Amino acid sequence: MAASLSSPLRYCGALVVLLAGAALSGCAGMSETVAPAFADPGKYELYDCKQLEAERKSLASRTADLQKLMDKAETGTGGAVVSELAYRNDYVAVRGSAQLADDAWRRNKCRETPPDAPPAAAAPQRPVIKPAPKIR
Repeated sequence: MAASLSSPLRYCGALVVLLAGAALSGCAGMSETVAPAFADPGKYELYDCKQLEAERKSLASRTADLQKLMDKAETGTGGAVVSELAYRNDYVAVRGSAQLADDAWRRNKCRETPPDAPPAAAAPQRPVIKPAPKIR
C-alpha cells in the first residue's frame, strides 16, 4: 500500500516544482513591463538635468549590483528561488525608477555632461616676450 501512495505523491511533488518554476520564470519577463508600477511616477518631475544625470548613474549602478547579486545567488542550490525572494522586488523597483528617470531625461531634452576638457582645448595664447635688459 505504501508503494501505491508514494507514486501519486511523487507526481504531485514534481508538478508543484514545475509549476513553481514556471511561475518564477514568468516574473522575469513580466518585470520589464510592470517595473514603473513599483516606482513613484512624479518623483523626477522637478529634477533638473544635473540631478537627473546623477540619479540615472546611481540607478544604473544599483541595477548592476542587484543583477550581480541575483546571478551569484542563482549559482547555489535553490538559487533561483533565493534570487527571486531576496532581490527581485528591489531589482524591479530600481528598474522602474530608472525608467521614470530616463523618461524625465528625454522630456527635459537633457544631454550628458562631457568629461572635463583638457586645458589645451582652449584658444591658443600668444607667447609673452620679455624686453631685453638695458646694458649701460
